[in-house]
Amino acid sequence: MHDGEDHDHGNAFDLLDSEDAEDIEGIEKFTLRSVGIDIGSSTTHTIFSQLILRREGAGLSAKFVVTNRDVLYRSPIMLTPYSSGTAIDTEAVQKFIETSYNEAGFTPDDIDTGAVVITGEALKKENAQPILEYFSEESGRFICASAGPMHEALLAAFGSGAVGISKSHSNSVLDVDMGGGTTKISLIKGGEIAQMVAVEIGARLIAYDDSMIITRVEQPARTIMKALGHEIEVGEKLTESLREEFAIKMADILFDVLNGGTVDPLTASLLLTDGLEVNSLEDVDHIVYSGGVSEYVYDRTQDVYGDIGPWFGKEVSVRSKSILKPGVLITPTEGIRATVIGAGEYTLQASGSTSYISTHDVLPVRGIQVARAFIYKEQTSEEMKAALLAGVGKYDLLELPPTMVLAMSIEGQPDYTYIRKLAESIVSITSKEHASAPVFLVVDVDVAKSLGGIIKEEIGLDRAVIAIDGIEVGDLDYVDVGKPMGASEVIPVTVKSLVFSIRSQSG
Repeated sequence: MHDGEDHDHGNAFDLLDSEDAEDIEGIEKFTLRSVGIDIGSSTTHTIFSQLILRREGAGLSAKFVVTNRDVLYRSPIMLTPYSSGTAIDTEAVQKFIETSYNEAGFTPDDIDTGAVVITGEALKKENAQPILEYFSEESGRFICASAGPMHEALLAAFGSGAVGISKSHSNSVLDVDMGGGTTKISLIKGGEIAQMVAVEIGARLIAYDDSMIITRVEQPARTIMKALGHEIEVGEKLTESLREEFAIKMADILFDVLNGGTVDPLTASLLLTDGLEVNSLEDVDHIVYSGGVSEYVYDRTQDVYGDIGPWFGKEVSVRSKSILKPGVLITPTEGIRATVIGAGEYTLQASGSTSYISTHDVLPVRGIQVARAFIYKEQTSEEMKAALLAGVGKYDLLELPPTMVLAMSIEGQPDYTYIRKLAESIVSITSKEHASAPVFLVVDVDVAKSLGGIIKEEIGLDRAVIAIDGIEVGDLDYVDVGKPMGASEVIPVTVKSLVFSIRSQSG
C-alpha cells in the first residue's frame, strides 16, 4: 500500500465464499496482475492489483469471474496537468505513469490486464483520444481504454463495492460517484445495475490558484453561476462566499436528482441522461459515495487541489447525515480510486473451456470492433445470412472484415443442423478480400467449439478461426483477445467501450 492509504471497509469480495488454495492454478483459477490508470478532471492516479479468477459453476464450460483482489501498489494522487485550457499535458501524464510503474516494481510486460480511464471534463479536451490510444498501446498487455459517463458509472459501481453489497444483501444501493466534472449515479438492485444517471456537477468545474484567482471555468459552472445571479471569468478572484454558494447549489442539484421525480429546470439542463427512477430516497436501502469528492464526504482527507471539492463534499456530508435514516449511508470499499479499481476488474472476462482455437499464432489481438447479430433457429439460411449482414451492416459493411469480431446471440436449442446452418452462413459473409485473415466469433451459448470445428474442419475454411463463448459484449464495444491461459486454455478477453462525446449543454 502507498502512504498507508488502506481504506478497506469490508471489500465486496469478502462477501463471497472464499476458496482454498487447493484450486488448481490454470484449470480452476487464474492469478493475474492488473493495472488501472485514471486520468480525471481533477486528479490522475494509478493502482496495481493482483486478481484471482475462479471458475463460476461446475462444468468446464463455465466462465471465470474475479473473486479476490489484493492491492499491490497505489500511486500518489497527482493533479491532472493541462498544457492549455483545451489540452491535457501528455508528457507530464506519461512521466507520472512511468514513475508509477517504476515505484511499483513492474514493467508493462509484467501486466496481464487493466484499463486506462479518462473521465469528466478531461474527456472533453482535444487530445483525450490520442492520450488513451497511446496508453492503451504502451502501458501493458490488454490495457483497456474506456471513457464516458455511463461506462465510468458502471466501473465505479463495481469498484466502490456497491454492486457486491447489493448482491450480498439482495437490496437496493445507490452509488454516487462524485468526480471533477460530472457526478454519476448507479441504481443497483439485487446486485444488478438497473439505471445509470449522470449530471454535470463536480469539484473542478471551477479551478483556482493559491491566490484564489480563477484559472479555469467549465461551461456547467457558468450555467450554475448564472442561475445564482453571478458571472465569473478566468483571471477574476473567487471569493470565499461565492465558493460556498456554488458548492451549496451543486448539493441542491445533486439531491434534486437523488430524490427522483420531476427536477427543476436548472437540474434538468445539467442532466446528461434521464432522471433517476425512484420516488424518493426512501426507496433505497443504502447510499455509497465514491469518486474524488467522496474523500471529503467521509472526511478521509484535508488535501486541497485548487477546486470546489472540499466544500462540495462537506455540504453533501452534512445533508446526508441530516436527511438519511441511520444505516443508509455506508462507507465504500474504495472512494477516489473506485473507477480505476472497477476498470481493472470489471472489464476483464475469461471464457470457459469450450472455445475453439484453430491456431495460437494470431493471438493476442487488440482493438477488434464488435458487431452483434441475433440468430433464431426458425430462420432459413438466407434469413440467417441476412441477420449476420445486418450486424456488420450497422458499420456500413457488406461482409465480415478481419478487424471485426462477430458476436451472436443464439436463440433455440443448438443442435447440429442449426449450428451447421449458422456455420455456413458465417462462411458466406467472411471477407473475400482478406482471404488469409483470421475469423473471430463470440457466441452467448456453449457452442463455440462445435461452431468453430464445423467451420474449420468440415466446411474447410482456409484461415484461422477463433470462436469464444462465455463472453458478454455489445455494439460499440471493442475487445482484446489474449493467448490461452493454463491447462484448460481459457481465453482472457478485455472488453472496451470507447466513447468520446458527451451530450452538449446550452447556456
